[in-house]
Amino acid sequence: MGTTKTRLFTEEANAIANFARAIAHPARITIINRLLQTETCVCGDFVEDLGLAQSTVSQHLLALKKAGIIQGTVQGPSTCYCLNPEKWNELKNSLGNFIHQEVALKSMCC
Repeated sequence: MGTTKTRLFTEEANAIANFARAIAHPARITIINRLLQTETCVCGDFVEDLGLAQSTVSQHLLALKKAGIIQGTVQGPSTCYCLNPEKWNELKNSLGNFIHQEVALKSMCC
C-alpha cells in the first residue's frame, strides 16, 4: 500500500501492519527470539545461528531496525544489536489488544 493510503487508517492499525510486515519472515522471528533470550548480539552470531549469508542476515536486521524493533551500536568492526524495549512493548501491547478482542459468535457465517 502506498504511503498516501496509510492516512485512511488509525495510527494503531498502521503500527500493527508495519510490525507484522517487519516480522513476516522466519529469520526475523528467530532474530527477535535470540535477542529476547540474550539481550544483545552481533551480526556474525546471527549468521551462525541462521545458517544464512551475512548479507542476507544484514538485510533482515535492517528491516527490523527500520521498523524500530531493534537498535544497533557500533563496536569496532561489528554492530551489537538489541531489542528497542520501548518500541517492543508498545507493539506488543497494540498487537495483544488486537488479538485478544472477542469474536462475536454467529450460528451462521455469511
